[in-house]
Amino acid sequence: MKDFRELKVWEKAHAVALSVYRNTKDFPSNELYGLTSQIRRSAVSCATNIAEGAGRGTDQDFKRFLDIAFASANELDYLLLLSKDLGYLKIETLEKTTGEIVEVKKMLRALIQKLIANC
Repeated sequence: MKDFRELKVWEKAHAVALSVYRNTKDFPSNELYGLTSQIRRSAVSCATNIAEGAGRGTDQDFKRFLDIAFASANELDYLLLLSKDLGYLKIETLEKTTGEIVEVKKMLRALIQKLIANC
């Protein structure tokens, strides 16, 4: 069992989630229960799955939660692109956040590979 707060990948994913909340606060009100909610859930899901997996007893369980976190990061990546294409998000914001997501995905992939090597 690991303390998720000590994981750099969780710190980065948490920072992305905070950024996503700030960047979606001005989305149209008619998207509150649609796109805004989905974007926020995928961002939170990424960090949450890292935290939950860190509390699991085995590396195999931890890896499974990291795989889910990776999928949530991919979902977030697409939803932000959609938001930009719909005119809800500025290109500069998309590029900055996408860069942060790519960093999280690289860190997740490296940690997953490390866990695979240990199994």
